[in-house]
Parts: sequence; structure tokens; C-alpha cells
Amino acid sequence: MGGRIWQVLAALILTIVWSTPGAAVTLDLVKQRGELNCGVAGGVRGFSDADETGRWQGFNVDICRALAAAVIGSSEKVAYVPLTDKAPLTALMSGRVDLIVMDTPWTLTLDSSLGVRVVGASYYDGQSFMVQTRLGRKSALELEGASVCVPAGEGLEDHFDEYVKEHDIRVKSIRHETFSQAARVFVNGGCDVLTGNRTRLYGFRQSLERPGAYLVLPEVISRQPFGPIVRRGDDGWFAIVRWVLHALIIAEEYGVTSASVDEALKKNDDPRVSALLGQTVPIGRGFGLDERWAYRIIKQVGNYGEIFERTVGHLSPLKMDRGLNALWNRGGLHYAPPIP
Repeated sequence: MGGRIWQVLAALILTIVWSTPGAAVTLDLVKQRGELNCGVAGGVRGFSDADETGRWQGFNVDICRALAAAVIGSSEKVAYVPLTDKAPLTALMSGRVDLIVMDTPWTLTLDSSLGVRVVGASYYDGQSFMVQTRLGRKSALELEGASVCVPAGEGLEDHFDEYVKEHDIRVKSIRHETFSQAARVFVNGGCDVLTGNRTRLYGFRQSLERPGAYLVLPEVISRQPFGPIVRRGDDGWFAIVRWVLHALIIAEEYGVTSASVDEALKKNDDPRVSALLGQTVPIGRGFGLDERWAYRIIKQVGNYGEIFERTVGHLSPLKMDRGLNALWNRGGLHYAPPIP
């Protein structure tokens, strides 16, 4: 999107921000409504997808559920609003949704000039490669002589060009306007390799008739974190959503799970856990919440590790490794500040 278009879009969104009634009282509106309106992308396997009964499930869906558990008291009090990549911010700024939880990359432009704020990184994504297993390629460094389908957008072309140049890998690049077009050509044998963000590659692989015939290579050649997005100007709501995310990470680090949290509430010798569960530190007062908001998150939804494993990890059909999404003390990037 050209710079001029971004400027026009930013001006439009900022106009909506300052003209939206109650833009700074999202918490009150959600409590009065008794339901959280959460904007998600539809049909993204492992992240936000409705099953045959219409029940939403996935990693991003569980982030919405965790917020509802904290604020309303029940993780089931969520209305999922499917949004397209073209106009998710408009839905947020107009008040149609209370937050967005999609795979929208966190960039300076998004965070500084469009009237919204990214709460933090809930998931670290990045560009990778998928090949047919019959080719025997186990690394992106083994792609010499291969033909690669490269979608446009999100910097995919630039990252790809930089990577093959840096490693002196000679390949045939076949450019496409969208990921869907590139994926279709790849499956039909029009290229040897498909590149794209890992979330899309894993989700696409799972949608194929024989997922085991395809392999996502281990190299990640870019960094594209994404996380919940809220309206600018409501600092209270921003802080609540941010600390819901932190609570999920802290609970995993302290070893508190949905199965163990009740016992931890009754008896534990770790003052950090007592603080997390609101027993020794007033963790809800400053947010306008009660002291058991973090307990409800863990009890009803689980900690970050539980969410990851059942939605996109090894307990899910996608079977993704934690990688960068592991905790900081396990080789990953996730880290949360302490509560006390």
C-alpha cells in the first residue's frame, strides 16, 4: 500500500477514534453488555476457525476467551466477529469489536499512526518454506536449483530475495499476487517450494488431503510478531488486555495449570503464585476487576503453554514446535514482568 493511501487511511481512522462515543470506557461497555466482541480472522486453522457446530476454536480464540474470563467471569461470554484482512481496523475504531486478535504483523506504522495500539506479542511468526517430502530437502540451505512460489505482501518477496542472496542459493523465483494463488500452483506441481508465514504454511498443510506429504522447513527468515490490538486512548483497557497476556505467560513459568490452579489456591509455598492468584497482592483493584481474574483465566482457559499445545502445538493437528514461542528460560522470546 502506497504512502499516500496510508496517510488517508490514518486520517480517516483518527477521525473515527475521536468521534466514537465512549472510546475510553471499553471495560464498562463490555461489563454492561455482558459479552466481549472479539474480532478474529475466519478460517485460519489452529488460530481462529469455527467447527461444524459453529463453535470457534484456536489460539487467537483462546486469547479472547481468557480476556472474557478475566473481565466478565466466563470464557464463554464471547461473540466472535470474523474480519477480513482489508478492514479489521475500521471494525475496531467504529466500536463494532472491543479488540482484534488476528495475525496482523506488529509494525511501527500500525502502532504509531493508525489510531490503535498493539498490546504485546502473543505469537512470534516468521517466513519459512514448505516442500514436498519426496524431494528429500530438510533445510532451506538445500534449495539450490529449486523453483519457489513467492507470494506478494507482508515483505515476503524482500525477505526471500535477501535470504537467497545472503546464502548464495540459486533458485527460480515464481511471483504471485496472493498466498492462495502461490499455494494452488505449488500443490499442482508448478513449483518445488512454497514460501510464506509459518502460521499459514502449517494451516495450509493441514487442509491438504495428505498433510504428511509436505514438510515445513525449520529455517525462519523473518520476524513478524502479532498480538491483540485495541483502540488508542483507552489506557485502562490496554492495560487489562496486556496483563491478561502476561498472566498466561507467568502462569506457565510458575507451573500453574488449569488442573493445578485450585490446589494452588488452597495451598502453595510460592509467594509469586499467591500474588498471581490475588491472595497477597491486590492485582485487580487498579484495573477495575476483582482479585480472582487471573485465577479464572487459568482455570477456564489454561496457561500459555496449554493454549499453544492444544491449538497449534503437538496436541493439535498442526503439530508446530514452540520455537520462538517458548518461554524466555526455554530458548524462546516470551517474557512477562513480575506482578509484585
